[in-house]
Amino acid sequence: MNIESEPGELPLSGILVAEFCNVAAGPFCGMLLADMGADIIKIEPKDGDMLRHWPPHTDGFSENFASLNRGKRSIALDLKHAGDREIAWRIMRKADVVIENFRPGTMARLNLGYEAALKRNPKIIYCSISGYGQNGPSRDEPAMDLILQASSGVMSITGTEDGKRVRCGYSVADVTTGMFATIGILTALRTRDISGIGQYVDVSMFDSMISAMITNFMIYLGTGNNPEPLGTAYLPIVPYRAFATRDIDIAIAVGSEKLWRAFAPAIGHEELVDHPAYATNRLRVQNRGELEPLLIEIFRTDTMENWLAKLRAAGVPASPVRRFDEVVNDAQSTVRGMFPHLEIPGTGQVKVVGSPIKLSEETSTALLNAPRLGEHSRKTLAEWFGMDATELGHLQKTGVILQADKQRSAKD
Repeated sequence: MNIESEPGELPLSGILVAEFCNVAAGPFCGMLLADMGADIIKIEPKDGDMLRHWPPHTDGFSENFASLNRGKRSIALDLKHAGDREIAWRIMRKADVVIENFRPGTMARLNLGYEAALKRNPKIIYCSISGYGQNGPSRDEPAMDLILQASSGVMSITGTEDGKRVRCGYSVADVTTGMFATIGILTALRTRDISGIGQYVDVSMFDSMISAMITNFMIYLGTGNNPEPLGTAYLPIVPYRAFATRDIDIAIAVGSEKLWRAFAPAIGHEELVDHPAYATNRLRVQNRGELEPLLIEIFRTDTMENWLAKLRAAGVPASPVRRFDEVVNDAQSTVRGMFPHLEIPGTGQVKVVGSPIKLSEETSTALLNAPRLGEHSRKTLAEWFGMDATELGHLQKTGVILQADKQRSAKD
């Protein structure tokens, strides 16, 4: 730890992280660490993280970039240039953690890989995020979220009941991998607290998706049968899906026999409780083809609100299928602080997605702004690495540090 934490500071205060990442998985990991108090120096190419160009934009600044990169400092470097690599090395020598999500071998070819970093900083925790990992026959294959949804198997179980495959509605591979990378980094930091030794953390989107689908893979490993898409349904449990009502779809989860005994009377069909074809979940799964059409017809007879009231009164888990506007404006979201405001540099406030992690001893919850490209080069290099005005001036003249006027006018 480079800076001692003061009482009341966030858990990772004093941890310096060098983030060499683009788009989603790596920046999501860095965002989680920043939310926990880590100081993130985001090293971007001179044309910026690709996410800066993704909509929506407010006055030219990507709101997607703003949310995933809040609380970070930006330094723009061309890692193919020797002078810029030297700046990267000065950062890595002092960093507690390095995160990179280039293709395997890229950082090593730039002489910025783990082995080189370890020689200069024996306590370094170096996390590589990639599509398929640092070894194996798929190591060098290009990868993005959609491709990993296909190659990991998640797309084979995500789709309509008639078997059409679809992409998961959010970037599940990127986000899941970012979370696993965060867990790996925190584990390595804790290990270093005990041993004083850093280590390499290898996290891939492929491995992460397999791990996240543990129950789905156990269906195959236990039966030898490939799971197929079931729409909103779930293979091991019936009923566990969304149903159309007279107006709005409703999702229900009857995950135990106790819930089944409460569910059947709640929908006005107590005779189903001990029906010989439906009395246990095993029977209900076997007879899904008969039971689900029956329930579909039942739920069509009333409105979502009426069904919801009956099911909640009986203690059966249920929810309307909500749109994003309903979630953003929901009282629970407000109480939990899930859509806080963030300042977009020079443009005002926008809503972003907040942190799901609530800590009882956390005292500072204000979100810091996302950086403009290269915004923190001079300040960071002066404060953290002791560069004086002469050296900073030289770096600015040679283009290592972006010109201040270019920082202000750059279209993010």
